[in-house]
Amino acid sequence: MSPGTSVRSARSRPNRSRSRSDKRRTARTTDRRRSRRRRRAMVVGGTLIVGALGGFLIANSDRFQRTLQEVTLPLRHEDIIRQQAREKDVPADLIAAVIYAESRFRDQTSDAGARGLMQITPATAGVIEKLSGGQTFKFEDLADPDINIRYGTFYLDYLIEKFDGNMVAALAAYNAGETNVAAWGGGDLGVDDIQFPETRDYVDNVLDKRDEYTQRYPHELGLD
Repeated sequence: MSPGTSVRSARSRPNRSRSRSDKRRTARTTDRRRSRRRRRAMVVGGTLIVGALGGFLIANSDRFQRTLQEVTLPLRHEDIIRQQAREKDVPADLIAAVIYAESRFRDQTSDAGARGLMQITPATAGVIEKLSGGQTFKFEDLADPDINIRYGTFYLDYLIEKFDGNMVAALAAYNAGETNVAAWGGGDLGVDDIQFPETRDYVDNVLDKRDEYTQRYPHELGLD
């Protein structure tokens, strides 16, 4: 290799090195700018979405509240509940609370054979039929909300009278049977006297839900 060739090669290498470095710096700068633009776009997009969601919820707040209420504390067949409350002199909010505790207002059949909104067993339905003087009962009838609520309210009224107006005793008997409640204290029964934890929780739950139905549905239940 000649001396001239060596000099040219030596001179050209730094230039090519600086060129590569400049390109890398330019690429990094471009990447940073793109990254900043993406972040700004994400922030702006997120802000727009949140704003749109907030506007939607405000514009549909009543619908949202009704939907939430339907999920957390449903109420259906309120016309039947009001009618039976007047006819049987049983508080409408209590009927609604029992339905909530028994079935969440859904027609269903339990493993024990209890059927419908107020979860009435064939044996209990037979007692109700006998007490009310009816003779045409069929178990399938309990799937009808009207008949089920009529039977359930009749039985609640019967239990309230049987235990001298003691609501705790009546609810405990609805869940655990009249014989158990009579053994626990009958008309003098208090929540702490209930021997079955499940029944004690049931009574507490119904009484709590009764207060909630009173507060949330006074008009629908005819309480205002």
